[in-house]
Amino acid sequence: MNGRLVIQNCQRSHPVNAPRLRRLTRLLVQEILKLEQFDLGICLVDAMEMTRLNETFLQHKGSTDVITFDYADQAQSPLHGEIFVCIDDVIANARRFGVTPQSELLRCVVHGVLHLLGFDDARPAVRRKMKREENRLLRRLVNGATATKRAPKRRSADL
Repeated sequence: MNGRLVIQNCQRSHPVNAPRLRRLTRLLVQEILKLEQFDLGICLVDAMEMTRLNETFLQHKGSTDVITFDYADQAQSPLHGEIFVCIDDVIANARRFGVTPQSELLRCVVHGVLHLLGFDDARPAVRRKMKREENRLLRRLVNGATATKRAPKRRSADL
């Protein structure tokens, strides 16, 4: 297992620029976090599927923006798991926070990666620590993305 990243777009309501998301996720994991071995799956879903996952596995009602499943204890990699991101919630949160859907999607991926690395957001003190790290990584990611060669332009509606 040397740097495996799988991105699946399992929703069809909103176009997603999967190559861009893959490039930025690899930049985060390999260049910023300096992880050589990882096994990461990212699955983009709609609100109906996220509600099912949230209720089945976490016993929480309704949808949420991101859920992670950590398999690191079963592997030899510090980063081994799946991140499920609800595109409907990403778009709603982007509107709510006045950011682009692309940046909100990236924030969800960073948030999920942090969970897989052991960060927690269950209590206020650790939530603040996780949020600071999330913001730090996003700044580095944005700076790193602008310093590298950009992918070809996609339609502006793509996440």
